[in-house]
Amino acid sequence: MNQQHSKMLGTEKISKLLIKMSAPAIVGMMVQALYNLVDTIFVGRGVGTMAIAGLTIAFPIQMLVMAIAQTIGIGGASIISRSLGAGDKERAERTMGNIFMLVIAISSFTAIFGMIFIEPILKLFGATDTILPYSIEYMRVILLGTVFFTFAVASNSIVRSEGNAKVAMYTMLISAGLNIILDPIFIFVFKMGIAGAAIATVLAQASTAIYLVFYFIYGKSTLTFKVKNLKPDFKIISETFIIGASSFARQVSGSFIAIILNNTLSFYGGDLAIAAYGIINRLMMFIFMPLFGVVQGLQPIVGYNYGAKQFHRVKETIYLSFKATTVMATTGFVFLLVFPEFLMSIFSKDKELLDFAVSAIRIIVFALPLIGVQVVGASMYQAIGKAIPSIVLSMSRQVLFLIPLVLILPLFFKLQGVWIAFPIADLLSTLVTITLVAREFRLFNQATAWENR
Repeated sequence: MNQQHSKMLGTEKISKLLIKMSAPAIVGMMVQALYNLVDTIFVGRGVGTMAIAGLTIAFPIQMLVMAIAQTIGIGGASIISRSLGAGDKERAERTMGNIFMLVIAISSFTAIFGMIFIEPILKLFGATDTILPYSIEYMRVILLGTVFFTFAVASNSIVRSEGNAKVAMYTMLISAGLNIILDPIFIFVFKMGIAGAAIATVLAQASTAIYLVFYFIYGKSTLTFKVKNLKPDFKIISETFIIGASSFARQVSGSFIAIILNNTLSFYGGDLAIAAYGIINRLMMFIFMPLFGVVQGLQPIVGYNYGAKQFHRVKETIYLSFKATTVMATTGFVFLLVFPEFLMSIFSKDKELLDFAVSAIRIIVFALPLIGVQVVGASMYQAIGKAIPSIVLSMSRQVLFLIPLVLILPLFFKLQGVWIAFPIADLLSTLVTITLVAREFRLFNQATAWENR
């Protein structure tokens, strides 16, 4: 049993604690993002431009699977962190058991449903007749590994919720490292094309799942796995889904915008525009991943201290996270703005594709420095168990602003209108986030004043 991992969340200096919790997550997320980049490079160089487009169509479907995993994992992790902060270890362990039960049941259904309706789903997400064969070949393999992927993502949230950030990092390193090693073997040596990339991904995910099973079974966790806790507790399940709904909303809205984006890009720019956006999306995810690493670090800190009614520590954690993510986002903004030609040329030698991508990314990243405020704000509400504002913030960029802008602006500016929609949506979403977080901080101050009476 490793109780010290949880206890330090309420006692250690916040700046030191945030680094301790976030640094492993950042490393892990960066390696994951590097895998996504390398995977796309291998597919682009080994299979071709249309294979990149095939990955672009498949990616939002994979994000839907991640949405399910994060809904279960982050929702349950919030309960675990607050329960540990309140000293209720038994409820934390029941929550862990219910997370495992939900992972097995829902991921199995998702895989079966996806395999049955794979072609109409891919067409809905914008696959043209040229792209469809690549997307089908890739997704048939990926769907077979759904249970491994879902278990790994959800279990990682449990590990972080108890304060053991290094183990969460190791799981991501295992998955991404194996992916990077296996990709060229299956693509170039075995000449399995885009299916080889998918096989490499599933094998890496399975290895991560096995590692996490050993972690929980052999007593490395603060929590003890008990078979009896697999029995559904509908109060915990409902709270898990309510809290995790914001993660689900964010990921699903991302997939929904992908349907609109891919179809809009196909109409105004063709298959090449879809492939160009696929490359840009991979690069943007590489920039976003360190930010997600910070919020993964802040969530257990905020959740534990909110449960322990140490509101001053909650505020300090949020302030530091705002600063860290803003610096990271600004650094990424400068990098993408200064070196777009070099970055795009890594993925493909297709000059027309590169011209598409370079002109687009200079517009898309214009408001990138504001992204950190958005992700920290939504994650703060998740950590303290307030589902509605978390959902609002998670959906504000994609649903409230980006989707309408993507539908309206191309009517006036054609393909350029799609790219312009991104920075405008980022600006508007940031304004909403600042407004809601400022209101929550006033509530923290009132609660602190009441506690000190």
